[in-house]
Amino acid sequence: MDTRTGLPVVGMVGGGQLARMTHQAAIALGQSLRVLAASPEDGAALVAADVQYGDHTDLAALRTFAKGCDVVTFDHEHVPTEAVRELAASGVAVHPGADALVYAQDKRAMRERLAALGAPVPRWRPIGSADEVRAFGAEVGWPVVGKAVRGGYDGRGVWMLGPDDPLPPGVELIAEERVPLRRELAVQVARSPFGQVAAYPVVETVQQGGICVEVLAPAPDLPEALAVAAQQLAIDIATALDVVGMLAVELFEVDGGLVVNELAMRPHNSGHWTIEGARTSQFEQHLRAVLDYPMGETALTAPAVVMANVLGGPPGGLGIDERLHHLFATDPGAKVHLYGKQVRPGRKIGHVTVLGDDMDDVRARAARAARWLQEGA
Repeated sequence: MDTRTGLPVVGMVGGGQLARMTHQAAIALGQSLRVLAASPEDGAALVAADVQYGDHTDLAALRTFAKGCDVVTFDHEHVPTEAVRELAASGVAVHPGADALVYAQDKRAMRERLAALGAPVPRWRPIGSADEVRAFGAEVGWPVVGKAVRGGYDGRGVWMLGPDDPLPPGVELIAEERVPLRRELAVQVARSPFGQVAAYPVVETVQQGGICVEVLAPAPDLPEALAVAAQQLAIDIATALDVVGMLAVELFEVDGGLVVNELAMRPHNSGHWTIEGARTSQFEQHLRAVLDYPMGETALTAPAVVMANVLGGPPGGLGIDERLHHLFATDPGAKVHLYGKQVRPGRKIGHVTVLGDDMDDVRARAARAARWLQEGA
C-alpha cells in the first residue's frame, strides 16, 4: 500500500509500451505503478517514477520487485511459469496466475485446453519431424502453418510449410491447418478475481507481414449474432481458464462462424483504440481487474474508431516533431501515442487513433496519419 495515498501499489513486469500506457491510466486512478524494466531506455522507464531494473526470468529480481506491491501483473507473457508459481507461493498476489498464463505462453497447451473446452480451433498437431508435417499436410491440405510453441509474436515464430520445406532447427512446433478466413477479428474481455467480466465490442484487425497495422471498431458489417457469439466465447474462455486481468482473443472469421487463433493475457495491440474510443480504456480496465475493482463501461465513444500502428520508416526526412506539427495542423482530431522507442524500419513506435461517424472516412484519416508519421510524406 502506498502510505502517501492509501491506495494499492501495482507492479507490472515489463517496461515496454504496454506498461507505459498502463502507467498513464494509473495516474488518473491515483494508483502507484511500479515497473520492472530491462533497461532505462524501455518506454515505461522513461516516464514512470517507480522503476526497478532486472531480468524477468530472474526469480530473485522478481522477488525484490514484488516486495511492497499489493498485486503483480505483466506487460508480456515471457515470465517463466515456475517463477510465477514461486511468487504466488510466497504470498504475492499475481494476476493472471500461472495456471492461466501458461495458455498464453504455450501454444500446444492452449490448443489442447481450448479443444477440451469445445472452443472452435483449427485442426492441429504437435510435430517433430518433416515426415509428421507431410502426414499432416496430406490430411488438411497445403501449405500448413508451423508455429513455435513458445515465444512467437508479430509474425515471428510462424512459418508456412510445404511438403519439402525444412523445419526450423531447434524449435518445438505445432502444425495447424491454414484456415480459409474471411478476415481477422479480436475480442477483449476483462475479468476480476470476484468473477465480474466486461467485454469490449468486437473489432477487425488488419495484418501485413504478420504485424497488425490497423484495428477497426466495431468490426464493420459483422452480424449482431456473430458479434455476441464472439463476446460470449471470450467470456467463456476467460472464466474457464480463471484469467484475471485483460484477455485478448484473436479470432478468424470463417464461413459458418469463428475459429480461435491466439490468446493474450494482458493489454493488447488490438485494444489500443480504447484509450479514446471506449468509455474505459483497456489499460484502466486491466488495473481495475487485477485490483478487483468493479469493471468500467466498455461502450464506444463514437460510431467509428480506427487505430493505426505507426511503424518506423526509412532514415532521413522530416524529424518526428515536424511530422507531428504538420499532422495536427491537417487533422486536429487525430490522437497520437508515441512509445519512446528508437526508430527502426518496421518497428512499432506508436499508434494513432481517429474517431468519427463514417468508418470509411475515419479509416482513411487514420491511414493517412500513420503513413505521414512513418514516412513524412
